[in-house]
Amino acid sequence: MKKNIVFVVLMLLLSITACKKDKFAEYYVDPSSIGATSIEKQFSGSVSSMLDYTMYRYWNYFVVLQNTALHYTQAVAWQNGPKQYEPGSAAIGARWGAYYGFVAQYKELLKVYNSAPTSEQKDKRIYLIAGTIFYYDQTQKMVDLHGDIPWSAAGLLSTNNGDYGKSYAKYDDAATIYTKMLDDLKAYADELNTLSVPSGMAGIFKTQDFINKGDLTMWKKYCNSLRVRMLMRVSGVSSFQSRVSTEMAAIVGAPSTYPVCSTSSDNILIKVNSLDNSSVTSDLYSGIIGWGSNDRANKMMIDTMQNNADPRLRAMFQPGVLSGTKYIGLDPLMDATSQGKLFAKDTLARYNLSTISKNKKLPGILVTSAATQLLLADYYLNIANNDAAAKTAYETGIKNSIDYYYMLRSISDNNETAVAPTSDAEKTAYLSSNISWGKASSKATKQNLIALQKWINYSVLEPLESWAEIRRTNLPVLKFLNDNTSSLVQQPPMRWTYPDDERVYNATNYNTVKAKDNLTTKIFWDIN
Repeated sequence: MKKNIVFVVLMLLLSITACKKDKFAEYYVDPSSIGATSIEKQFSGSVSSMLDYTMYRYWNYFVVLQNTALHYTQAVAWQNGPKQYEPGSAAIGARWGAYYGFVAQYKELLKVYNSAPTSEQKDKRIYLIAGTIFYYDQTQKMVDLHGDIPWSAAGLLSTNNGDYGKSYAKYDDAATIYTKMLDDLKAYADELNTLSVPSGMAGIFKTQDFINKGDLTMWKKYCNSLRVRMLMRVSGVSSFQSRVSTEMAAIVGAPSTYPVCSTSSDNILIKVNSLDNSSVTSDLYSGIIGWGSNDRANKMMIDTMQNNADPRLRAMFQPGVLSGTKYIGLDPLMDATSQGKLFAKDTLARYNLSTISKNKKLPGILVTSAATQLLLADYYLNIANNDAAAKTAYETGIKNSIDYYYMLRSISDNNETAVAPTSDAEKTAYLSSNISWGKASSKATKQNLIALQKWINYSVLEPLESWAEIRRTNLPVLKFLNDNTSSLVQQPPMRWTYPDDERVYNATNYNTVKAKDNLTTKIFWDIN
């Protein structure tokens, strides 16, 4: 425990954006070493710099997510306690610091690319496009956590030739950042349809691209699926609604031009090809267990899955040691003492050890076809008013989600728990249960069905996306015990605050967003 506390303190000291001079150096490439890098190296370096937050790592789950998004989404069960909804400074600082280290690496990619001869830029254009798609994916998550963030002026110490005074980063408006990213992603979606990568360069790119292995079609699907996610995220904002309608209609209306992740083979993942490389393998178990038993199951999720004979139940969870074959979830509204007794009895269901918790081959998720199809179901239902298309996307998303969890079990290096395979008949029966589209009596009921399926699919694997969708739609309806010990927030917050170092070292810029820096200010797309 003492060792963990030391690490928390260490990360806090490291987690700043663009502030104190000795901190700047930790996040930026030495300008004098620019000759040692290249477009190819910077692409790989920038993507690699976020591996701790795209793969399933101890620090991300133990320090960052364990007491924040995993609780806010009820993806896990936990014992109620004081100030339980306040995100800790270590969690905020750790992710903030990692993201801005990544920003610096990406901005260096831009610098190297823009400094290259025109002919080289043309040959290596794919590196910039792919790197930017990944960069926007990670930026969207940061905006969804904080709102306004330092962005356009962040990460420019090297570009500014080491001038610290010029490199204090201003905060950009969250909606403006979304607009810029959507503009660029649309342009990239079109450009990828005509982009030609020289054969020699294509082979090099395939080697260095550990996301899509040089497959341009998969980069198209990543780009367009990210557009779908972001467009649906802002779909309730009046100033974006015309754009959402137009661009979503274009995407679904021209699948060959704007392909998205639609089948189980389309998932955009960072795969673990070898257990010999610890920089890529998953370490979810130690992070999710932490100092307690945070891999235990929430009652609502278990009951929802169990009552409808969800095929994912046995692949995602396993019964508690002393509960036989029965799956039991923890009620978040119980008092802490009663919850503690259930934890002690070891009857609560937990995430399946072989499929998820101890699966070192668990791939990092960037985009899944299941999530994309469920977002499309949301679009068809609420924007396009196409119930038949909504039903098709809804059912496709569920089937893809089932396939995904069984795929995870099939690739696992851990065999502690046996999982019987699923079948088409089992999937069909599930789609005819209480989650059946045809049994829903209203648009509101169908919207809730989509939300429930997104929530189950995201589970413990994508808590940040899950939390964003819950805030955007207010669905599914999750009930939390009120925390009267906190003077800041008695229920899960609407956003994360900024790290303490921003207030201290980037004070001038921080003061422009200071009024928004609380746990109850909603992100701009949260209009509920």
